[in-house]
Amino acid sequence: MKSIIVLLVLIGFSSFNLKGQQQEENSRVFKKGSFLVFWGWNNAKYSKSDIHFKGNGYDFQLDNVVARDRQTKFEWGVYFNPGYITIPQVNYRITYFPKDNFGITIGMDHMKYVMDQRQIVDFKGYINDPKYAEMVNDGKVDLDNGEFLTFEHTDGLNYINIGAQKYNNVLHKKHIDIFLSYGGGLGALLPKSNVQLMGNERSDRFHLAGFGLDARAALTVVVIKHIVLQAEGKLGYLNMPDIKTTLNNKQDKASQDFTFAQVNFGIGYTFNTTKRSK
Repeated sequence: MKSIIVLLVLIGFSSFNLKGQQQEENSRVFKKGSFLVFWGWNNAKYSKSDIHFKGNGYDFQLDNVVARDRQTKFEWGVYFNPGYITIPQVNYRITYFPKDNFGITIGMDHMKYVMDQRQIVDFKGYINDPKYAEMVNDGKVDLDNGEFLTFEHTDGLNYINIGAQKYNNVLHKKHIDIFLSYGGGLGALLPKSNVQLMGNERSDRFHLAGFGLDARAALTVVVIKHIVLQAEGKLGYLNMPDIKTTLNNKQDKASQDFTFAQVNFGIGYTFNTTKRSK
């Protein structure tokens, strides 16, 4: 979170950088008609979330549920193997520049969301099944052993988004350019939710569950006009009113909304950069 705030502050200062404006005129990167393709990896933090479950014989809410991400430990054979492309938490996108230093981006943030099992949460609502109703004590339920609930979006919390970003050139040399950028995005949530609820058959499938919004800022280094190194921060909001929770009861579902903070970094390639706009 701190790194995102620092990045946003740097973006603010860059807007007053007159020298940077002159450098932007001289840079031949991110000109009108250019494309940027990007691949990276992310880490995320999630706010606490109220999760509402509704189905045949139950209607209840778990309050202030804690969750975390699940980034894969770095191994060359995993992170750079096309066969394991969705195992790490990744970001990929393509950006088109309809005007100088202004990009329209289409991409996906493949995050992962894992509910912590070792927690006791507040319970509101009812359960008809006496076995699981007895697990509620004094308005609370202990999730520790996983018998009541396991809940993940681990393949993953897929945020398919479109965004717009303004790039400010703050350093221009013969073989290197540095940009600070800012923008925002919105999109759809297509998680593959891995859920087992009160003894029902485990649900593990893709489903269009909701929408998201985000604000973003990045530091981008372009080497020899084509090779891109980028670190980006995002702050966003995700709302999923239709999460599938069971296979044997198709009408059963959960809903939740929460905020997230994400830091991602990666590599890219920009082309058509030598064509000057007129």
